Amino acid sequence: QVQLVESGGGSVQAGGSLRLSCAASGRTFSTYAMGWFRQAPGKERKFVAAISWSGWSTRYVDSVKGRFTISRDNAKKTVYLQMNSLKPEDTAVYSCAASDELATMTSEYRYWGQGTQVTVSS
Repeated sequence: QVQLVESGGGSVQAGGSLRLSCAASGRTFSTYAMGWFRQAPGKERKFVAAISWSGWSTRYVDSVKGRFTISRDNAKKTVYLQMNSLKPEDTAVYSCAASDELATMTSEYRYWGQGTQVTVSS
């Protein structure tokens, strides 16, 4: 089993940057693909980015390509989401999740963190 705790959220002006971290507990972290999802108020949770267990493969939703970068450090059991050129529409609760395979659908993820709020003002 994996427990996930996100950090690094906050408030930033449009054009700014934030780096989210997701720290995992459990000895099997390095065997899981990891993903970031976000949920805006009144909307469903949506895929943002994912990374394979090795870090060699990544996936992004089109709206964040070129602005967000997902990475992981298996020795530290942590996955990161570097967010640059933030826009007001990026405002949401961001959650990390663990999956057996590199995936973009919420249903394919087994373990979830509690989320961290990101607010981008114009």
